[in-house]
Amino acid sequence: MWQDAIAAAMETVRANIVSHPGRFPHITEGRKYEWGGNDDWIEGFYTGLAWLSYEYSGDEWFKAAAEAQLESYAHRLKHHIVLDHHDIGFLYSPSAIAQWRITGHEGARELALAAADKLADRYRPAYGAIQAWGKEGDPANGGRIIIDCLLNLPLLYWAHEQTGEQRYYDIATKHAQKSLRFLVRGDGSSYHTFYFDQGSGAALHGGTHQGYQDGSTWTRGQAWGIYGFALSYRYTKDPAYLDASKRLALYYIEHLPEDHVAYWDFDVEITEGTPRDSSASAIAACGLLELLEQLPLTDADRNYFSGALSDMMGSLAETYSTRSIRGAEGLLQHGSYHVRGERAPDDYMIWGDYFYLEALVRMSRGIKGYW
Repeated sequence: MWQDAIAAAMETVRANIVSHPGRFPHITEGRKYEWGGNDDWIEGFYTGLAWLSYEYSGDEWFKAAAEAQLESYAHRLKHHIVLDHHDIGFLYSPSAIAQWRITGHEGARELALAAADKLADRYRPAYGAIQAWGKEGDPANGGRIIIDCLLNLPLLYWAHEQTGEQRYYDIATKHAQKSLRFLVRGDGSSYHTFYFDQGSGAALHGGTHQGYQDGSTWTRGQAWGIYGFALSYRYTKDPAYLDASKRLALYYIEHLPEDHVAYWDFDVEITEGTPRDSSASAIAACGLLELLEQLPLTDADRNYFSGALSDMMGSLAETYSTRSIRGAEGLLQHGSYHVRGERAPDDYMIWGDYFYLEALVRMSRGIKGYW
């Protein structure tokens, strides 16, 4: 089943590259992507799809397509195009780091290191974390951290491995520790964001941006936490991160509906029209794969996590994928972006596409993503 799903996904990736040369998919509505330039937070996932397709198939066509996109990332970094945010790892890990790991391209390595510097510049010593959005001192977003940023930390861990410069590692671990303390709640649920005083660093309050309400558990944020803490454990071997990933995963699985694919928030009222978020389930599946790789073989929850992974991916592949929809540009139906903000509550999400294919190729051939 996984091989058929991968073949269908790769066919869609190829068709998109052919149909939209030199363009990137942007979030839109109406079962189509809006194709444009490299100026959002999501372009790296599109390049990552090409690299995953190349690694799985060995088809040089995908390799050439991915390599051709690198210059747009270099141009973007040089001119600081829409980079006042934490999503720099989302942009440069599946593009520049992927290219360096797969081909040894030195220019891609240097670009990824420059991107790591850009992300490190967002570290705020006053509260010991990476600012999510906006420039330093931003009255609305200064002092704000976000659970999504856990997936950007591997860019800094990688930079530390490459250069030996301790600052990258220190910033990543300090942010991970701050996220563990203030974003993960006692029952294994999570805040989407948390606020700190920009001057004193004092903790203020938890909140949300895309979740149902400030105290709810946004499902995609919970999925970022599962995968992100497991990745921090991979790089640091700090058992607190492995434990956090486990607790978040247990909460996530225990609150899934019967078809094993999450609604957009675990606390929202479920009605016939409540949007799902297939992208959250794709991210959570990747998190479970990483968690299973890191957990001891004697861990009592391994079988539980393995069964949940199979259920989630089986449902995505059989019911939510687009493999039977002619001309579909996305890989997964029923993703949601910002339901409360009434933006793309039920459509294709390019990050959902990426993590769906990452999970498939990892289950099929052990090919990991680029984190």
